[in-house]
Amino acid sequence: MIVTVNGRAAYAYTGGKPFDPALPTAVFLHGAEHDHSVWALQTRYFAHHGFSVLAVDLPGHHRSAGPALTSIGALADWLAALLDTAGVQQAFVAGHSMGSLIALEFAARYPARATALALLATAAPMAVAQALLDAAREREPDAIGMVNEWSHSTYAAKPSCPGPGFWLHGLNQRLMERVSATGEPQLFHTDFAACNAYTDALVRAAAVRCPVRLLVGKRDVMTPPRAARALADAFAAAGVQADTVTLDAGHALMSEQPDATLDALFAFAQRTLVQR
Repeated sequence: MIVTVNGRAAYAYTGGKPFDPALPTAVFLHGAEHDHSVWALQTRYFAHHGFSVLAVDLPGHHRSAGPALTSIGALADWLAALLDTAGVQQAFVAGHSMGSLIALEFAARYPARATALALLATAAPMAVAQALLDAAREREPDAIGMVNEWSHSTYAAKPSCPGPGFWLHGLNQRLMERVSATGEPQLFHTDFAACNAYTDALVRAAAVRCPVRLLVGKRDVMTPPRAARALADAFAAAGVQADTVTLDAGHALMSEQPDATLDALFAFAQRTLVQR
């Protein structure tokens, strides 16, 4: 569906069901140079099993109007404004990679609005190598190729090819190319720079008041499991209920381990819904 946020069009996929703000809401946030479609399996299941779903395109990404926002804080505030427009007071929020930082900052800024927080392929800090920043700014096709290669731990994740034409690397490559083609110049660099500049994750963890689940990929070379440990420790030190689930995957958790990712997210969302 299309809603107007701060005077600009914003797109949210609703999982194949009409959005109903009276139901528990689950929000899904994509990473750099991606869009809502990375959550295809997970969002459809949530929408058909008791949740209303908002899988957003962030500003300037695919169907949401630009300009792209340049800081994690601005993106968190944009999410709050989107929920206001949709008539949602509270939501379960899941974010992947850059989206995990937005989810964290949203829960820290608006602690009463996050019922539970799922951070996938996260890191604190989420530093971006200067070589990748330079490539994203000056040679975006090269940056897309590098990230696509580093996002996957295998050429054919089991069950390999579940249907004709299904190719994980190709799908992700074309998605990033499409987002690049429909977005503003240097969009990948804008996203990476926002991640690189966000240095408050450990401090912000102390402001979170809802349960947290971290999902990490055992073979993730972009945000390896060790990169999430400081964040898990920060939640524990602040008395925040948090656990970590490790999946046999790389950075692309939702496509390499779609069922395991869904199981970890849905069980967590249902559990925290019952606990409220």
